[in-house]
Formats: sequence, structure tokens, C-alpha cells
Amino acid sequence: MPDVDYEVNAHKYWNNFYKIHENGFFKDRHWLFTEFPELAPSRNQNHLKDWFLENKRSEVPQCRNNEDGPSLIMEEQHKCSSKSLEHKTETPPVEENVTQKISDLEICADEFPGSSATYRILEVGCGVGNTVFPILQTNNDPGLFVYCCDFSSTAIELVQTNPEYDPSRCFAFVHDLCDEGKSYPVPKGSLDIIILIFVLSAIVPDKMQKAINRLSRLLKPGGMMLLRDYGRYDMAQLRFKKGQCLSGNFYVRGDGTRVYFFTQEELDTLFTTAGLEKVQNLVDRRLQVNRGKQLTMYRVWIQCKYCKPLLSSTS
Repeated sequence: MPDVDYEVNAHKYWNNFYKIHENGFFKDRHWLFTEFPELAPSRNQNHLKDWFLENKRSEVPQCRNNEDGPSLIMEEQHKCSSKSLEHKTETPPVEENVTQKISDLEICADEFPGSSATYRILEVGCGVGNTVFPILQTNNDPGLFVYCCDFSSTAIELVQTNPEYDPSRCFAFVHDLCDEGKSYPVPKGSLDIIILIFVLSAIVPDKMQKAINRLSRLLKPGGMMLLRDYGRYDMAQLRFKKGQCLSGNFYVRGDGTRVYFFTQEELDTLFTTAGLEKVQNLVDRRLQVNRGKQLTMYRVWIQCKYCKPLLSSTS
């Protein structure tokens, strides 16, 4: 099958993936609050900031829950450095109902979903909500508003029909990260946090930089971009068979979806070129043992935090 088919029909492959697995493939990522305290409830922000300031020079990794289920035993080796953002809590007016139709026109600063919120989070590539719903369940800050988008219309439909979906606190929409002609439903400089969890690796490498550039413009000064994705020589990369490699370190799975395996340097270049400053860029190596299948799996993931400068020199 020609490589171009995987690009042209990418939405079909992801729609098929979610039609088959629905919300049963990925588990909710409650470990996010350990790795990314910026997503934690506002009442814990001061405590978390103090904790990280006290321990920022420590090389002892922090334990987290595993999203792959209790059957796995993990050993991780990494060095962490983290920063936490504070935000003010104000009670906003009740959010008005909004339509799911996104205009291609420039978004007005006072007329967009969540415009009255004081803390805004966007997750790109949200899937069926395994990140979004834990955030909404855990963080009851009345000033919080969460946006989430995915390439797959099937995934977004599953998010919107989830009993936990609350339009007054969340806005889910279909969006192609690589479509330069399609705007996001928020104005530039309006977001506090952007989350990219195993999503950047799914797009063509040539389109990654422009996608990150566009997202960077949505961040407020001091806003943070959080990423977790596949690292070079992860077990999944080593298991690909001959003929599945589309280009350097970019592969196609059996279901037609694609995946790229990053180095720390590649990600650093993507973010810094977009005008962001490094807060964290680490390799998370783990040994996972599946007791049921008696399998040993060596995983390599990369975790990043990059901040938009308070006084940005980029447009």
C-alpha cells in the first residue's frame, strides 16, 4: 500500500481504531498528576510548588501508577526536574451553552467557549478522554475549563456521550493537528496548559514543527506545553517487522495508524524553535513484566515540559 494512503486516509484508520476499541483500550491516566502537577487542583498548587522547589536537585525518581494495569511490574530509571505553575481561583459566571461548530474565522477574545475561565487546559489528541476526565474529576476549581480535540470524529463522539462530559466545564471538538487552514476555538495567548500525550508521534515528521508553532501561539506568557511520547528504541519500535518502516524512525502499524520514535534532541529542537523554553526533558526507561503472558518489555518514553517566556521575543 502506498505511503500516501496512510496520510490521506489517516482519519479513517483512527476512526476504525476507536470503533473497534471504543473506550476499552486505554486506561485513565491518573499518574498525570504525579508527573504533571500543573494539572492538579488549584488548592494543591502552592504545596506542589514548595515540594518541587525543595526537591528540584534530587535525582530520586518519583513513583507513579501505571496506566497499563496492575499486571505489570515496573522499574524506572530517570532524572526529573519539574516546575509548577500557580493560578488564581475566581468563580466565573455560568458558562453559556456553545455549539460544537468551529469557525475558520479568527476567534474573538471575548466570544469563545470557556472565555470566562481563569485557567484553561487544552489536550490535543484526547482520544476517548482518558486524560480529560481524570482532570475534570479531580480538579473542581470553578475557574477551570478544559478543551480537548482529536483527529477522529468517532473518538470525539465517545467523549461527548460520556456521562462525565459537562459542556459547562469542557469543550470537545474534531481537529486535525496538521491542518494549517483550520483554527482552534480559542484566541492566541489564552491557554495555560497544552497537553500532548502520545499524539505528536502519530503525525508525519515533516509536519511536526508547524503544528507545534501553531500550538505555541495559543499559550499565555508563562503557559506550559506538556508532552509524553515514544522514545527511540522503545520495545514497540524494535518489534516492527520489515516493510513497516515508512521513513527514518517512522512506522505504520498493522491497523494503518502510524508512530514516530523521538530523541530528546529532536523534541528540544521542535519546542525551542517554536519559542518555548525547556523546563524538563527526560527519558523514562522502564522494565515491564506481564505476569499473565510471561513477557518482559523494555519501554522508552520521553517526557517534556516547555514554557512560553513571560516576555516573548517571538510573534
